[in-house]
Amino acid sequence: MQTTSLLPCQKDKFSLPNDATYLNCSYMAPLMKSVEDVGIRGLRLKQAPQRIGHHEFFGEVEELRAAYAQLIHAEDPLRIVVIPSVSYGMAIVARNLKLEKGDNIVVVGEQFPSNVYPWQKLARQQQAYIKTVQAPDDREGRGRLWNEHLLEAIDERTRLVAIANVHWSDGTRFDLKAVRQRTHELGALMVIDGTQSVGALPLDISEIQPDALICAGYKWLMGPYAISLAYLGPYFDDGEPLEEGWISRYNSEDFTNLVNYQDRYQPGALRYEMGERSNFILVPMMLQALQELNDWGVENVQAYCQHLAEPAIDELLQLGFLVEEPTFRGSHMFGVRLPNQVDMAKLQQKLNEEGVLVSVRGNSVRVSVHLYNDKEDLKKLLRCFQAVV
Repeated sequence: MQTTSLLPCQKDKFSLPNDATYLNCSYMAPLMKSVEDVGIRGLRLKQAPQRIGHHEFFGEVEELRAAYAQLIHAEDPLRIVVIPSVSYGMAIVARNLKLEKGDNIVVVGEQFPSNVYPWQKLARQQQAYIKTVQAPDDREGRGRLWNEHLLEAIDERTRLVAIANVHWSDGTRFDLKAVRQRTHELGALMVIDGTQSVGALPLDISEIQPDALICAGYKWLMGPYAISLAYLGPYFDDGEPLEEGWISRYNSEDFTNLVNYQDRYQPGALRYEMGERSNFILVPMMLQALQELNDWGVENVQAYCQHLAEPAIDELLQLGFLVEEPTFRGSHMFGVRLPNQVDMAKLQQKLNEEGVLVSVRGNSVRVSVHLYNDKEDLKKLLRCFQAVV
């Protein structure tokens, strides 16, 4: 277990401009200087392709699996696969989900589209249906009620619960343990989109035991765009991949033997990896980012965010803004809902004037902090909210 300690601000590891207050990691993480350096090195490697060998095709990917397995506490790195996007990972799940007429798939309201469209298509094809658990209208106890309604929606005809750990628009946290227990009881799968939590909010695969965890690399994993990582559990061991690439077949490491075609796949979940998974630029960048995260410790990232965000949240509550109670959110990303008398357009104008970068999602201002932020950043954010009440 990682020991929790308060890390110092890590802003010197990034190249963020001084005239902008970046509170928007939930949109896209800035690259660390070390990750940028590794990417440039990978780009230059292609100038001399004779230097690209076995390690670049296979070794770095194995290191990447091990680093991600460490981050999410997965015992077997061979259950980690390299994919291009969350939608690709969800498509793997959709292809292998056993669904019959009258079955249902449970999602939550206004879930990110990549974790909705596959299930809509599959439900139409199989004459099944989607059960959408909308956010409660209640202003108090909203997260608790939403979680309760989610558990109530899972029934004996549920074949899949597809949710995020935290909701992408406002950071509402879902009780994965409770959902996993309910799905176990009823024989349903649970698939998690970890894009807005993994890397900043601790998640233990060995404890939650989801059937799949799909996570984009460019947000809280601090990596580049167009590379994602998936954990695929035993349910998928004998399933059908989306592609039939050479590198996912048994003994593909032996380039001289590739025309002796194999029916067998690589072990574990590796049959599901994308073609050209050995990206000589993105893979080492993603690996470097994960090594930095493992050095920091996810528990320590969350502790830093909590130390930074909670005093600001207390002041926002005193000003009359609404923020979910701590049990049902993390400290790395939280939604600030406005009282009726506050004009969102006026707030956005003030944020723009002050160079405070956040995201507006529906009626919520989504604030996300990281190790590159400091107390002055949060004070600047507060001044913008204070100016409109």
